Amino acid sequence: MELQPIQSKIYEIRGQRVMLDRDLAELYQVTTSALNQAVKRNSKRFPPDFMFQLTNQEFANLKSQIVTSSWGGIRKMPFAFTEQGVAMLSGLLNSDIAINANIAIMRAFVAMRNYITTATTVTAELAEIRAKLALLERADAENAEAVSDLSEDIRKELDNIYQAIAALSVKVPQARKPANPIGFKRSEKEE
Repeated sequence: MELQPIQSKIYEIRGQRVMLDRDLAELYQVTTSALNQAVKRNSKRFPPDFMFQLTNQEFANLKSQIVTSSWGGIRKMPFAFTEQGVAMLSGLLNSDIAINANIAIMRAFVAMRNYITTATTVTAELAEIRAKLALLERADAENAEAVSDLSEDIRKELDNIYQAIAALSVKVPQARKPANPIGFKRSEKEE
């Protein structure tokens, strides 16, 4: 049996992962009433943390989540079996089909638990990465602001230097004396 179809029939109700009696009956290839009768005959094996009956509100919520369901004319609210309840069912139904289905169901519960654990770990790692990224972004913004301030200060200093050079270049031509020519002077007699 494949795990994916079984996993799609595991719901979270009252904070627990459960399977409904009709889905279990389908997997065990028995009628829902036969499954529920076997449970009633062995009610001591199914305390409330192993099995519970859905309330009208829980059932309405479940139906709204499963758009393509064909719930038909259900007279009683379905029973929900936790992982322990499903394990307890394995002792009641002894056909080969039921045994193989139960093994597959247990594997599906374990696979879902592993997936949720992995997803939780990944979520925690993502949160840590996001926090580090936020710190880096803040540091980057602070650095950019500091560089901007520094650039502005440098621009002002360069402007002051250019102004000083310009002022000096205006004064320098006025202060120059006529240059003495380089070379020998000829006397007027030689001419």
